[in-house]
Formats: sequence, C-alpha cells, structure tokens
Amino acid sequence: MHNVIGSLLRERLRLAAPAPIAFERGRVDAFDGFNRERIEYRGLEGDVIPAFLFKPTGRRAQGGVVVFHQHNGEFHFGKSEVAGDVGSPFQAFGPALARRGLAVLAPDALTFEDRRGEIRGVKPHYYDWLQHYSAMSYRLLDGDTLMRKGLDDAQRALSVLIDAAELDERHVGIAGHSYGGYTALYHAAVDPRCRFACISGAVCSFETRRREETGITLFEAVPGLAQLVETHDVLSAIGPRPTLVVSGTEDKYSCDADQVVAKVAGDFITELRVERGHALDQERFDAIVEWIVGRVSHQ
Repeated sequence: MHNVIGSLLRERLRLAAPAPIAFERGRVDAFDGFNRERIEYRGLEGDVIPAFLFKPTGRRAQGGVVVFHQHNGEFHFGKSEVAGDVGSPFQAFGPALARRGLAVLAPDALTFEDRRGEIRGVKPHYYDWLQHYSAMSYRLLDGDTLMRKGLDDAQRALSVLIDAAELDERHVGIAGHSYGGYTALYHAAVDPRCRFACISGAVCSFETRRREETGITLFEAVPGLAQLVETHDVLSAIGPRPTLVVSGTEDKYSCDADQVVAKVAGDFITELRVERGHALDQERFDAIVEWIVGRVSHQ
C-alpha cells in the first residue's frame, strides 16, 4: 500500500526524492540534561530554514525524531514552542525527549516564527495570517501547492536530523500535533525513512470535515486531493511502520479518528483516544513521549 499511495502523492505533488542536505551550525545553549543548538539549512526555493537541535547531555543519542510544531493561530510560535520557551508546556517535546536520550530537530514551518516576511522572533504581527494565506495562494497561481513545499521542507528536516546528530537511519521518526500532525501524516506516507510516526489531533476524514464544516488546512489545499485519497488511505500508506494516532472525541480535527483507523488494515497503529478537545494536556503529552522513546528503543 505504501508504494501505491506514496507514489501517487509524490507524482501528484511533483515531490522530489529525499536527499542529503547541507546545514550550518549555530549557537549552542546548555540546559539541565540536554543541549540546544541552532541549525540553519536551505529549502528548495533557496529560503533559510531555522531549527533547534536538541541532544542529550553527556551521551550519544540512541535515536531521533523531527517534531513539527502546531499552528493554533500563533504564527509567531514555531520551534520555540517545541523548545518550551513560549506557548503551551504540553508542546515542549524537545527538552522532554532529549532528556530521555533522543535527538530532536524542531524546524520552523513556512510563515511561522523566524520564517515570516515582516518580522522574526516570537512577537505577533498583524499580517502573519496573510503571509500564510499567500504562501498557499501564490503557489496555486503557479500550479504548485503549499503541501509540496511543506513536505519538501519535512524531508530536508529528517535528512538534517540524521546527519547533524549522526544517527542510524533505522532509529528515526517524526511527530506532530495539529498542523504538525498533518505534516507528519503526509510525510510518513511519502518518505519510508520515517521509521515511526506520531500523529496527534490531525486524523479526520474529508467526509466528516465537509459535513461538520470544519476548516481544511491550507497545507491540504491540493486540487483533486480528495479524489485521489481519503485520510485512511494516507494512514494506510504508513504501515507497517509503527504509528501512534492521538485524538479527542471533542476535537473537530480528530473527532472520527477511531472510525478512520478502523478502515486501516494491519496492526501497526496504536490509538490514544480521550474524551477531550484539541489542545494537548499532561496525559497525552506524557503518553506521546513514552511511545516515541519506546519506538526508538525497539527499532
């Protein structure tokens, strides 16, 4: 299934194959149990992609994960929320995973934090939302998509993580919540180097989202996408690689995740479903950390 769906998506998006990516190392800060280094590398359009690389102190990382940050209408938060500097403490996967022995790369998504045109850093700007919209619409004008750019960025992030942290490719995966969850879902489907995937708050069928009038992420605004695949098809393409699907019964972005998972053959999916809303909490945060650590140790 992976070869079929993954190939279809790659062909539709005109997505290039993963390749090694040159990167530049920057400032390193020491924290309790881990170090955080600023990394920069180039995107396919020559754009600079800044990221934080977290590594455990005093030992070699046993594996690693790229963590894609959430959206939450906060374009001024990206890698710094994964770092625990700003935003929700239940998005601070960088420190939590690095202290458990993993290397973590947290890049800024396009139009977030240091990848905004008008301003850098973690202060909001009035036109943040418009830049995100333009990142989609300008590409559509050219017959391109924001998803191609986002997935190309994601592939580059995984390449940089493997090389910058000197990791064995058999022990790397990806994770994300909300907008980061959509990125992880599609990235894992097209890139077999993702040996495991954690997808939180982002598994919901197109059918349900249409019926409930739930917004579609601009990342998924790909002409004809719903004629090509449904969400369970994309999820199926990840198998048999271990996948964690985290959802909430009161979360409009994952309200039918259990039904989507039920349509997927095989037993590679672990489900964590709670009777709560979209935002992560201590229970889900802790469960995601434990699952990722477990996957790295079992690869």
